[in-house]
Amino acid sequence: MPAAPARAMPVREIPTDSGLDPDSGSGLCLSGGGYRAMLFHLGTLWRLNEAGRLRGLDRISSVSGGSITAGTLGLRWSKLDWQADVATNLVAEVVEPVRELARHTIDVRSVLSGLLPFDTIGGEIAKAYRKHLFGDATLQALPDAGAPRFVLCATNLESGVLFRFSRPYIADWRVGMIPDPDTSLADAVAASSAFPPVLSPFTLDLSDAQWETVEGNDLATPDYRGKIALTDGGVYDNMGLETVWKVCRTVLVSDAGGQMAADDAPPSLWPTQMLRVLAVIDNQVRDLRKRWTVDSYVRQQREGAYWGIRSLVRDYGLPDPIVDPPDAAVLALAEVPTRLAELPDETQERLINWGYAICDTALRRWVDPQIPRPAQLPYPSAGI
Repeated sequence: MPAAPARAMPVREIPTDSGLDPDSGSGLCLSGGGYRAMLFHLGTLWRLNEAGRLRGLDRISSVSGGSITAGTLGLRWSKLDWQADVATNLVAEVVEPVRELARHTIDVRSVLSGLLPFDTIGGEIAKAYRKHLFGDATLQALPDAGAPRFVLCATNLESGVLFRFSRPYIADWRVGMIPDPDTSLADAVAASSAFPPVLSPFTLDLSDAQWETVEGNDLATPDYRGKIALTDGGVYDNMGLETVWKVCRTVLVSDAGGQMAADDAPPSLWPTQMLRVLAVIDNQVRDLRKRWTVDSYVRQQREGAYWGIRSLVRDYGLPDPIVDPPDAAVLALAEVPTRLAELPDETQERLINWGYAICDTALRRWVDPQIPRPAQLPYPSAGI
C-alpha cells in the first residue's frame, strides 16, 4: 500500500480548528451500520469497560447505528456504578436496553406510518427511539464535566458538512452554533441514523433556536437556520472520526461498516443502478479513511488502534487472542443487513462477542500489552 503524504489525514481541516496535532486526550469513534453496528459496538464498550478504559475516555463520537449505542451510554452514564474504573452494571444499564431494541423492527413500520399525512419517516423513527430507549430526554441529559463528551453526528444536506449534536452545543461550522440545546436525544439519534434514501431526510426545525455566529460561518442566514434537512452522519464521516481526531492524541476506532458484495449482473435501470453507484462511492471513501487512519498510527501522528467487523485476528499478530474465528464466520457477521430490523438473540450475541473479541485483540496488541487476557467471551455459548 503506498504511503500517504506526511500531512495526509482522514479528516478535513476547517477555519475553527486550532491545530490538528493534539498532545493528549483519548477518544472512541463508533461507526454506522444499523442494528449490526449498534450490537457490535456493545461488544466494544463491554471490553473497554472490563479493561478499565471506558471511564477515562475524553470523547465518544458516533454516527448512525453507533449513535444508538452511544446515546444510550450517554443517557445512562450517571447510573453506572464504577468500581476501580469498571462499571459493574454496564450490562443492565446499557447492553440489555439496546438488545431489547434489537428485538423490534422499527424501519418498515416507520416508513409506512411516515407516508401518512402529518407524519414523517424520520419522526416515526424518533418516536420508536423515544419509546424503547430515550423517553423525553434531551441533549442536556448527556453527562457534563468529568465524563466523556458525547458527540452524535449527522450530515447537513443543505451545507454539505457535518452536523454535531452534543450537550454544550449543536454546531455546523458553516451555519453556526446553538449553545445549551434542548433538542430531544431521540431526535438527535434519529437524525444521525437517517440512512438514505428510505429513512432520509430527518427534518429538524431550529428556526426558534438562539443561533450564534462564529468564525467560518459563511451560511449564517435564516435560510439555513430554520428547518434543516439532515441525513445519516455516515454520509459525511462514515467512521465518526472527525470530532475525535481533531482533539485527541489517542484515537480508538470501532468500525462495523460492511463490504460491498460483488455483483455479476448489476442493475441497468437508473434508480437501482444509482444505489449501486452510491455503494461504490461509500465503499471507496470508507476504505480511504481507514487507510489514512492506520497510516497515521504508523507515522505516529496519532496513537490508538483500529478494529472492524471485517478485521481478521491473525492480521494483528497477537500471540494469545481470546478467539480466532474462521474467515467465513467473520464474513457472515459483516454481511448482516444494516437495517433497523429484528435480530435473533443468537445473532445479537455473536455480534457482541465479535465486537468484544476484535476490540480486545486490537487493544492488547497496539494500545497496552499489559491488559489482562479475558477469560471468556460475553456470551460463551453463542461463539462467533
